[in-house]
Amino acid sequence: MKPVLAATSISVRIGAKTLLDHVSLSLGFGEIVALVGPNGAGKSTLLRVLSGDLAPHGGTVLLHGRTLASYGPRALADRRAVLSQSLNVGFPFTVAEIVRMGAGDGRGIDDLVEAALAEVDLGNFHERVITTLSGGEQQRAHFARVLVQLACGEAAHGPGLLLLDEPTANLDLRHQLDVMAAASARAARGVTVVAILHDLNLATLLAKRIVVLDHGRIDSDGEPGRVITDAMLERVLGVANAVGRTPAQGTPFVLPHVARKLLPGKS
Repeated sequence: MKPVLAATSISVRIGAKTLLDHVSLSLGFGEIVALVGPNGAGKSTLLRVLSGDLAPHGGTVLLHGRTLASYGPRALADRRAVLSQSLNVGFPFTVAEIVRMGAGDGRGIDDLVEAALAEVDLGNFHERVITTLSGGEQQRAHFARVLVQLACGEAAHGPGLLLLDEPTANLDLRHQLDVMAAASARAARGVTVVAILHDLNLATLLAKRIVVLDHGRIDSDGEPGRVITDAMLERVLGVANAVGRTPAQGTPFVLPHVARKLLPGKS
């Protein structure tokens, strides 16, 4: 089966600095992939390239076998939805207006907006002005917008691509789990999900495949049990003796005790 999204030898530079260095990644139908790695590893840059928001200096990205550049803005929006890391709205839109911005043309939009707001636990926030909400509430409203966009595209073109940049960063534990449940539900319908996550425990719960980026290159790519190891954490993040195992499923979890630089003999 052809991949939904295939990135080949992607390179991105800013001046003399290389942000991505010949990164290749292939994503399948209904797959959930967590992108992890230290700050500055290139995760957000890679997500921007995969979304078509940033053109790489080298390499190609194919969505359903076509280059991203071959899609017009509307056609691309119908096939992929993106939740960015920084979301600032300076105008007094209501929550419902923000969520509706993810909708295309067609009937049933009100039902999609209603369902998305309920899913992110903002069912009574329709008329609230977005700038009066907390950071976490605003993030959930934008996530609802992305879900509506994804649903509109799915109705016309089938399951799409969901790209999430730190979707749980401002959320409490309950709403972090809600976001993961929503992403998993879409994947079960065939949507391909890529999520940047700094919480490795959430990453292992959400994704069956984890890609570790470090210094603009892929360090590791595979199932959580193979990728989340003490060796990887010390090599990439400088954290020692952090990985445990839950008795029932053998799922790795991360409980750091000390940074590598604090260990005797480490610099």
